[in-house]
Amino acid sequence: MIDNFSGKTAVLTGAGSGFGLECARIGARLGMNLVLVDVQQDALDAATAEMQAAGAQVLARKVDVSNAAQMEQLSIDVEQRFGAPHLVFNNAGVGAGGLVWESSVKDWEWVLGVNVMGVVHGVRLFTPMMLAAAKKDPAWRGHIVNTASMAGLVNAPNMGVYNVSKHAVVSLSETLYQDLALVTDQVSASVLCPFFVPTGISQSHRNRPGELASNNPTKSQLIGQANSSKAVGSGKVTAAEVAQKVFDAAAQGQFYIYSHPKAIASVQTRMEDIMLMRNPSDPYAAKPELGEQLKAALRAD
Repeated sequence: MIDNFSGKTAVLTGAGSGFGLECARIGARLGMNLVLVDVQQDALDAATAEMQAAGAQVLARKVDVSNAAQMEQLSIDVEQRFGAPHLVFNNAGVGAGGLVWESSVKDWEWVLGVNVMGVVHGVRLFTPMMLAAAKKDPAWRGHIVNTASMAGLVNAPNMGVYNVSKHAVVSLSETLYQDLALVTDQVSASVLCPFFVPTGISQSHRNRPGELASNNPTKSQLIGQANSSKAVGSGKVTAAEVAQKVFDAAAQGQFYIYSHPKAIASVQTRMEDIMLMRNPSDPYAAKPELGEQLKAALRAD
């Protein structure tokens, strides 16, 4: 638990938009040193200028979080500039939809690269640094927050690649929490599982690298993209509100962070399916018209 953020250092991936940008704004207000990481240069430049204008010490780096070498260089730069970070927000993520068998190898490489390996690199590089700082100073406290999704706790159809990536992040985060508890009382972890919140996630194809560019999207992928854009765009909870929950969790030592606590009912249904050996429940039971629309759209010639 971090009881005072002033003068502490935060590493924020995906800092150019959405939750990362809003966490940077909170960090600047709290007097933190900020390491801003994004793959989109113009968004990173804008965030850097804003945080510096707010008085924060900023280290900005354009990094593809899926790239091990780039992340390793980032960790070296962070240590040299600020020392071990107190708050690490492994937040960068991309979205992709479509029927699971229609996802290409490039789809899998891109989504798992960013959503899973990006978090893996953040954990494997910064955790040892944080543990070393904790060992030197009994008063030192650190916290790691990984961005998963409600898609890491349930399995909505037509979102297979994304679901798989986010389930992996939940599993990694739960294990990280347990592993840290074995070795220290000074560093802990949380997992953020947002539902539909207006961020840049539904336009993440804008940052898809050329070598992982997909061929012409299939009908199911186009439908998935449209549904994601609509759901994300209509979200009532703001990214700023979720960012505050991230800081509250780091301060209170809370592991699960939800943007929409009522959405947990669908997680309970899934868990009951598992416990009762019941076939997976209809995800559209509460809104059958949505399920019928999706089915009709996918079955149309």
